[in-house]
Amino acid sequence: MSRSVKALTSLVAVPPRKRTKIPAKRIQVAARRPAPRVAAKRASSAAGDWLSGIALGPTGPRRYWLYRPPGVGRAEMLPLMVMLHGCGQDAEAFAASTRMNAIAGSERFLVLYPEQDKLSNAQGCWNWFATRSGRARGEVAVILSAIDQACALYRADPARVAVAGLSAGASMAALLAVAHPARFAAVAMHSGVGPGMAQSSATALAAMQGRRRAAPIMLADGATLPPLLVIQGTLDRIVAPSNGRATVQSWVAAGDVVDGVSARESAPRRVQRGQRYPMDTSDFKRRGRLVASLIEVVGLGHAWSGGAARHAFSDPAGPAASRLIWAFTARQFAALAAH
Repeated sequence: MSRSVKALTSLVAVPPRKRTKIPAKRIQVAARRPAPRVAAKRASSAAGDWLSGIALGPTGPRRYWLYRPPGVGRAEMLPLMVMLHGCGQDAEAFAASTRMNAIAGSERFLVLYPEQDKLSNAQGCWNWFATRSGRARGEVAVILSAIDQACALYRADPARVAVAGLSAGASMAALLAVAHPARFAAVAMHSGVGPGMAQSSATALAAMQGRRRAAPIMLADGATLPPLLVIQGTLDRIVAPSNGRATVQSWVAAGDVVDGVSARESAPRRVQRGQRYPMDTSDFKRRGRLVASLIEVVGLGHAWSGGAARHAFSDPAGPAASRLIWAFTARQFAALAAH
């Protein structure tokens, strides 16, 4: 199989098969029942609860998993980080690879892992590109349903919600934020294709190869995009490295139109910790406020930077993407609280 065919099958959909309906009563029970403790230990070494549920949307039900740190008070509200896995992964594999639960345990926030249904995509990819058919918007709706359940059942703070993803999950994270910008305080994309660069499976491969230009991001009157963090490896052979900068530029341009003032890009800063890959960071600010940050990891392929060893799409030699994402998100939560 050629590299281009492998890339396409890793990120695009197959025709959905017939879906089995799940009774509403069964869904409610599943949403409240904790998963076995052994599953929590596989997903993360952090103490806490690993809870499962099912959310409903136009494209059918989707299972989700939620990590809750230990000692959460009954009336306590915690921030929520939504993590969207890439192709060839499920929620548990993504949690184990990113080790976001360990950070959530120490920093005290909830982590929600919606999981794609293999009946909707045999590779487990989110159908981020299927905007023409409406399937992508349907998956946006079911992910929002899972977020609503996290807020209702586990007291996630709706004012402190961020979304992050890898590859197809990164592209879906961006689509969520563009469709519902008021719902998210921050969005992080790791090795993904930006919004508006593909509308069907026929255009997805060209977008992944960096051969398509993004359509302008259209926002409702008065809407503003949340701050964006993009992490992109310079040796990515699945999603062309040029997609990282293209996504940031599209995001910045949308804000320039709304605000009437162009954001300014900082000079890139190179940081290298020990033997890890170096990273170059550029910030884009408008009126002194951060609009987007681009982190280009030198030498990283199509993998979660700083992820756990011996996991697919995970490279422990990179700087810790999970910590970078949480630090970025925490700053946005603090900025919102200050205003």
